[in-house]
Amino acid sequence: MAKDYIIDIQHLSKSFGDKKVLDDINFYIRRGEFITLLGPSGCGKTTLLRQIAGFIAPDEGKILLEGKDISGIPPYERPLNTVFQRYALFPHLDVYDNIAFGLKLQKVPPKEIEVRVKKMLKMVSMTDYEDRSVDSLSGGQQQRVAIARALVNYPKVLLLDEPLAALDLKMRKDMQLELKEIHRKMGITFIYVTHDQEEALTLSDTIVVMNEGKIQQIGTPMDIYNEPVNCFVADFIGESNILKGRMIRDRRVAFIKHEFDCVDEGFGEDVPVDVVVRPEDIYFTKDPAKCQFKATVNSCIFKGVHYEMWVDTDTGYELMIQDYDPYEVGTEVMLYIDPDDIQVMHKERTRNVLEATVVDSNHVSMLGAEWECEVPEDASAGDVFTAEIPFEKVDLLDHQEDGKLSGEVHFLLYKGDHYHLTILTDEGDRLWVDTNDIWDKGDLVGIDIPPEGIKLIRK
Repeated sequence: MAKDYIIDIQHLSKSFGDKKVLDDINFYIRRGEFITLLGPSGCGKTTLLRQIAGFIAPDEGKILLEGKDISGIPPYERPLNTVFQRYALFPHLDVYDNIAFGLKLQKVPPKEIEVRVKKMLKMVSMTDYEDRSVDSLSGGQQQRVAIARALVNYPKVLLLDEPLAALDLKMRKDMQLELKEIHRKMGITFIYVTHDQEEALTLSDTIVVMNEGKIQQIGTPMDIYNEPVNCFVADFIGESNILKGRMIRDRRVAFIKHEFDCVDEGFGEDVPVDVVVRPEDIYFTKDPAKCQFKATVNSCIFKGVHYEMWVDTDTGYELMIQDYDPYEVGTEVMLYIDPDDIQVMHKERTRNVLEATVVDSNHVSMLGAEWECEVPEDASAGDVFTAEIPFEKVDLLDHQEDGKLSGEVHFLLYKGDHYHLTILTDEGDRLWVDTNDIWDKGDLVGIDIPPEGIKLIRK
C-alpha cells in the first residue's frame, strides 16, 4: 500500500437479507484527504461509513487502516471518531463536559483536558460557551460541539454521517465553510457522507459517487462535474442536458440532428454515444457566422443568480440553458456550444438483452412470463436464445393488471425529445424503456412487449 494511503477498502460487500447493499467496493483514501461518499438515499453510503467505523461487519472484503486489517476490531478500539446527523450530545452535561467526556474516559490528566477542550472550543468558534447547557444551543452550535467532541481525541480519521442535514439552508452553508476550515487547520482525514451534490462539490478533495451499492465514479469535484462517466452521474451531479448522440469520428459528434466539433477521441466511427452538455455551456450569439443551431424560447425563470430557460430547437429537441441575461418567451435565438463543453460518454446499453427459452413455435418464456414472438423454424422447446428488445418496443400501461408484467419506475432521464426509464419489475428484473409519455419515479406500471418487439438470436 502506498505511503499516503490511510485507508484501503478492498472488495467490500454487505447484504441485508436478499438485498445487496454494497457490491464489491474498492477504493483508497489518502492521508489528510477530505473525501465524500455521495449518492441518493439507499445507495449504501452510510452502510459503508458504518463498516469503516466498525458498527457493521462486512460479509466479504477488508478495510485496511495504515496497512492493517481492522475488520475484526471493535469501534472503540479504532482510532476513528464519528459525527452523526443526530448529534447525540449529553443533555445533563454542559458544553465543556460534553467535549471533555471522551478524554475523561481515557483518564487524560485534567490540565491536558482543559488545554485540549479550550483549543477545540476556539477551533469551532464556541470559546464563550463552555458553561452553557447544550439544550440552550441552536442546531448549528450543537453540531459544532459534536464536532469538537469528536476532534478532541485527535482521531486519525473523522467520519461524518450527513452531519448538516438537520440544519436550515443558511446555517448549513455557514457550517460547510466552518468544516472546510477545520479540516484545513487539523490536517486529519475526513470521510463525509451526504446526498447533497452542492455540499459534496463545495467540501471535497475527492468524491465517490455511489448508486445501488456500487461505485459509479471517483474523482475531484471538477472531474465529477465536467467529465461524468455515465448518465447517472451526469444527471445526479447538477443540471444536465443528456442527449442521444452518434460519434461520427474522432473530435466530431452528432446530436440534436446537428454535427459539432468536440475534444473526445477513441470512440470509433459511426458509434452510438450519450452526450452531456451543461446548461451554462450553451451560449447565445447574435453573429450568424458563429450560430450552430437555432431555437425558440419556451420558458424563462429567474433563479436568483441566473435565468433558467427552456428552448425548442429547430430540430424538435428541448434544451435547458442557464444565462445571466433573460430572453422573452417566443424569442427566436441563435446558439452555439464550444467543443470543450461537449462531454461524450459510452452508451451503457443500446437495447434490452434478455434470456428467453422456447415454449413452442410461437412463444418463449422470459422475465417469468410467456410471450408471443417469431421463433426460428429450427428451434425446439427448451432451446435458450438471447432476446433483443429495443427500448421503444416496451409498452408501459397505466394499470399494472393490464400488462403481462408489473413493475415500478425506478429511474428516469429526459433526453431532449423523449424519456429514458429504468423499470424494476416485481420479480426484480430491469427493463429500459424509451417513451414520450410522462412518468414519475415510483409510478406503478403494467408492462407489455408486442411480438414484433422481440428478436431472438441463437446463443
